Amino acid sequence: MANWVYPLGTANDGDWDISLGTSDSALAVDGWAHTGLKVATLVAGAAVELPAAAEERIVVPLNGAFTVTVDDVDYPLAGRASVFHGPSDVLYSGTNAAVTISSPDGGRVAVATAPANASYPTRLVTAAETPVELRGAGNCSRQVHNFGTPAALEADRFIVCEVLTPAGNWSSYPPHKHDEEKDGETQLEEIYYFETRVADPSGAPADADAIGYQRVYASDERPIDVAAEVRTGDVVLVPYGWHGPAMAAPGYDLYYLNVMAGPGPVREWLISDDPHHGWVRQSWDGQDIDPRLPFGA
Repeated sequence: MANWVYPLGTANDGDWDISLGTSDSALAVDGWAHTGLKVATLVAGAAVELPAAAEERIVVPLNGAFTVTVDDVDYPLAGRASVFHGPSDVLYSGTNAAVTISSPDGGRVAVATAPANASYPTRLVTAAETPVELRGAGNCSRQVHNFGTPAALEADRFIVCEVLTPAGNWSSYPPHKHDEEKDGETQLEEIYYFETRVADPSGAPADADAIGYQRVYASDERPIDVAAEVRTGDVVLVPYGWHGPAMAAPGYDLYYLNVMAGPGPVREWLISDDPHHGWVRQSWDGQDIDPRLPFGA
């Protein structure tokens, strides 16, 4: 479990709260090759830099506003108050580009990465043009921001999105996998970066502990068994196997940023459901979407 679960503070490196799987990450993860994540908390006027490398990147404000400089061109990102306040502007930088991220007032920012060969142009995806999907129904309702999916963004390798789950709901469900190249499935490793909050602070004590849970288990002879309690700043890596649910505990909303990429020829998210649980999708017919969604409306 220690190889795949990184609580806040266990994957930090210099100015970065999290640095996993990127071209400059000091922490090596055995068996991890296709995706990376960096997260930084900046005080007002501070900046972080990423040197040019053969990896594509997408900058995602978590809270606060930022300016991203790519090869001496500035791109302002309006940002947001928190990940629970709707989509944010994001910036795709392409490959082999030096990137500097600064913030006039401070905030927290994520950078999703993937080793890449093909070059695509830098692109600003605004909050207004981000596709927002309400997926599932009933207590499996969740909200997905599809700013880095194949339908929304031209890129070489990675698929990036964020998912918001209201308190008490399950997402990444039914459990599914994408760990082999075959008809109807693509091989993709996946990063989950989590944030949590008290859903209704009016009745919560000052020391309320906003938590969620993530499950990963074996789909073949490769062993993996994760049942992780997660909080803001925690990361779970999914190299293979069935994964889900990601559970928002009652009283606490759950957010996660997903970064996926793999070695296959096609940039596409094709999954197989765990056959013991796939039938649950049919139970959503006739159920309404959770009325608490969308967040940030």
